[in-house]
Amino acid sequence: MKKLLRKNSLLLVSFLLLGYVLQAQDTYLRNTSADVQGYIFNLSLHDDTNEIKGETIATVAFKNEVNEFSLDLVAKSGTYGMEVLGVFEDSIKANYSHEGNKIRIIPSAKEAKQRVYTIQYQGIPERGLVIDTTKFGQRSFFGDNWPNLARHWLPSVDHPSDKASIEFRITAPDHYDVVATGEKIEESNLGNGAKLTSYKEAAPVAMKVVTVGVTKFASKVLDEVEGIPVSAWVYPENRLDGFSDYGVATNVLKYFIDHIGPYSYAKLANMQAKTQWGGLENAGTISYFENSVTGQNEVEGLIAHEIAHQWFGNSASENDWNHVWLSEGFATYFAILYQESVYGDEKRKEELAIDRKQIIEYYAKNPSPIVDPSIKDPMKVLSTNTYQKGGWILNMLRHKLGDKTFWKGIKAYYKKYRNSNAMTVDFQKAMEEASGQNLESFFQQWIFTKGYPEIKYNWTYKKGKVNITINQIQDYHIFEFPMEVEVKKNGKSVISSVQVNTKESTFEIAVDSRPEAVNFDPNLWLLFEEK
Repeated sequence: MKKLLRKNSLLLVSFLLLGYVLQAQDTYLRNTSADVQGYIFNLSLHDDTNEIKGETIATVAFKNEVNEFSLDLVAKSGTYGMEVLGVFEDSIKANYSHEGNKIRIIPSAKEAKQRVYTIQYQGIPERGLVIDTTKFGQRSFFGDNWPNLARHWLPSVDHPSDKASIEFRITAPDHYDVVATGEKIEESNLGNGAKLTSYKEAAPVAMKVVTVGVTKFASKVLDEVEGIPVSAWVYPENRLDGFSDYGVATNVLKYFIDHIGPYSYAKLANMQAKTQWGGLENAGTISYFENSVTGQNEVEGLIAHEIAHQWFGNSASENDWNHVWLSEGFATYFAILYQESVYGDEKRKEELAIDRKQIIEYYAKNPSPIVDPSIKDPMKVLSTNTYQKGGWILNMLRHKLGDKTFWKGIKAYYKKYRNSNAMTVDFQKAMEEASGQNLESFFQQWIFTKGYPEIKYNWTYKKGKVNITINQIQDYHIFEFPMEVEVKKNGKSVISSVQVNTKESTFEIAVDSRPEAVNFDPNLWLLFEEK
């Protein structure tokens, strides 16, 4: 969902239980029948207090029987949290409780499978809605929900498996500019210094990527790409620098539409914001850290990463937190693919070399697989494994299948899971159908098995042959992989591929004279550590 780790000076960055469904190791208790179709969030923001007043209108469809369901909302405790003032079902007081940061609602005894629930509440959010001042001292309100912080200020199913349409109706002092998830549908002065601004997003969105931005903004429509308006929302104090830095977003959007498929949201706004992340891929309204604006056009990789998320993570969302590599690994690699399209293959290799170094360093302290069932806290699923290693797996899959088949599979996967949810097995199946290959062993060894090949290799020349020995020295798994070998002679190079399936493998490559050099994996298609 976001760029977490800094790179190149940019970023540091089923079981049935108690009436709820629990899948894999993701411990979120899911509603068994209730499925939120849409939210309307009415919010009142003020200058003289950090307390917000809210009214959430949730349209709920019951897929099976009409039974008890829950919405997440952090309860008031001391200074922070929300006090529920009332819950209504179709305008009638509902039977509910608010305990353990859950609003548990018992529907009335009627047959209707679709109901509308209204939750009225107030309080000061500790997280999720960042109420602060900008770097220039202007009061500001920014939604910063990822992964599960919406519950601090918005009653909702705060998990990516339940996506819904979104409408924000924000009443705030009229000196503020307001941007939010969706298309602006109203801006009205209400008198007495108040202004109502409404945004609506018809596509289903997970709460992790729902946002608002309320402060003094300078905004500009940068361009339009296939009917999608692309805009920049930056602080007035660095207006021209921000418009320049975020201008590349139009090129990135076009690349991904052309290569993956249709864009899902009403707009693409690029917002300078107070955020805990380097960037946060909010659907159609991306947040970038305040100092991303320099006027030096140094954030193209960050912008590409966050825009890639609009397809992977936002539209095609992981159904389980432990499979977040389907979001972060994809955004990491697709940002590289975009940069490769602009700057050539050397840029791909440069980025992957940096990532491989980080993967090796991370594994030395955290020997774990990409999909790690031991992780229970969504905040801990973000790591070098889910970002850089996930991206590297896609690089190897691309090489294994070839560019044409790789893109065929990517397009098919996105088409099937657009505005929906997927797991790793769903992506695997899409790539198998596109390629006609069985990819079970590939996914098992690279996604569900820890580590990577740790290799010692050498070569000798004798009587017109280069003799190659490749040893895997890791003791927990024998990987199977192709290794490209470059033989250089007289200023020319010939690349051969050998298939490694055992702990020790030997190969012969015929040559007409002793080579000047033999290089392994010269084009960075294999994730391994040389020992």
